[in-house]
Amino acid sequence: MPKSSHKTSKVAIEVNNLTVAYDGTNVLEDVSFTLKSGSMAAVIGPNGSGKTTLIKALLGLVPLKSGHVTLLGQNIHEARSSIGYVPQRFDFDKGFPITVIEFLNLARHSHATAERIDESIKEVGLTPAVLNKRIGTLSGGQLQRVLIAQAILHNPSILVLDEPSTGIDVAGERAFYDVIKHLNEEHNTTVLLVSHDISMVMSKVDEVICVNKELLCIGPPKKALNEKTLRTLFGEDAAMFEHGSHPHKH
Repeated sequence: MPKSSHKTSKVAIEVNNLTVAYDGTNVLEDVSFTLKSGSMAAVIGPNGSGKTTLIKALLGLVPLKSGHVTLLGQNIHEARSSIGYVPQRFDFDKGFPITVIEFLNLARHSHATAERIDESIKEVGLTPAVLNKRIGTLSGGQLQRVLIAQAILHNPSILVLDEPSTGIDVAGERAFYDVIKHLNEEHNTTVLLVSHDISMVMSKVDEVICVNKELLCIGPPKKALNEKTLRTLFGEDAAMFEHGSHPHKH
């Protein structure tokens, strides 16, 4: 996977005074932050806090009430080809007879070479043998890795993942985050992911973005995730986070 052509860009993501409303009610209000190129950041917050809405706003998938988003120094639509995206859920008919290789070629109308497809599969820790398996036969962890392989086929400068470890067991989850960290460190890919796993956030990411309808904190996790911030975000559940436990997922 070639190193990003945007490596010299100082700012990968810039959000200014972002407000998003559904049915007249603000679900995100006056959110502003920047992420440097090559950083790995996690968005955290309680259920219903606007995390997924923030991701969708960055990708141009929901209208903005006010504010604006700049990606790689461009507007959302100009930068779209430089963004890879792995959604929170990928719903499909498991009986549908489509193989991984067919999915990778169809999902993004890809003109990627067979060599590039092999590369992307290896990057996410799978062997080329998986290419001939049906999508519906894959484990949760394998499917998520295939979705990442699809997202990085065209060497995106920014990779956005919405709760990527949902449905994966704890051991698989840690291996999965190692794949994401590899992409970040080896290819200078800017990674932005939504996560509920605070212990992973503390150990893996450079920046944490705390939201609960508004921006509550941003910065290195050990500095940003102090006791006050955690209690503001998670209330009584904060005690579990503070002691490094893996609480139930909301």
